[in-house]
Amino acid sequence: MNIDLPKEIPVMTLPGTVFFPHTLLPLHIFEQRYRRMLKAILDEERIFAVAALDQKAAAQPDAHDPPCPVATAGLIRICLTNSDGTSNILLQGLTRIQIDSIIQETPYRIIKVSPLTTSAGAGPDRLATLRQELIHLAQAKIKIGGHIPDEVMQMLGHIDDPDAMSDLAAYTLCDDPALKQTLLENVETESRLLLIIRHMKADLALIKLSRKLQGDLEDDQIGDN
Repeated sequence: MNIDLPKEIPVMTLPGTVFFPHTLLPLHIFEQRYRRMLKAILDEERIFAVAALDQKAAAQPDAHDPPCPVATAGLIRICLTNSDGTSNILLQGLTRIQIDSIIQETPYRIIKVSPLTTSAGAGPDRLATLRQELIHLAQAKIKIGGHIPDEVMQMLGHIDDPDAMSDLAAYTLCDDPALKQTLLENVETESRLLLIIRHMKADLALIKLSRKLQGDLEDDQIGDN
């Protein structure tokens, strides 16, 4: 997609939400400030950013929803306006961005941004090997009782681009927002895939240990073990 990213774009700062390029994020727009934001950008580029809340900065006195320094700019693909004035939208992740500064707070926040370019970090064969290892780990997780939606597995298997695949895997296979933010800030594909693989291996080990401790008990009987 050849889309020129504006240097200044609106942003939503959402606690616990880490948005990635190459992914889709459904959002329910109900706050008045974001309703105004949506109305304005639908008439223009249809682009805004989603940033996670910087938890460390938020603990400081007088902090006002500080965003993490790296976020993702997205394009509104679908917008359905409800009778009560709220809207449901589907945002497509376009690119990582560095938040250079906050230039406006009201009626909604606008930030000055710089796009971040990713790098492979390794050759095609090495990335293909890591991609396949990640898919095998996801399949192994399903076999031992872990849950990964069928549509996620289908997408992971059909995306040949390791960079896009790593972002989708980070978005769908990692639950910890702090880990997701680390992966978002990591602009090297090989390093990102290695981090996700390490996470998946630890997740598999935890599930196996849990199953061993549970024995033949049903999930609702685990307290009897």
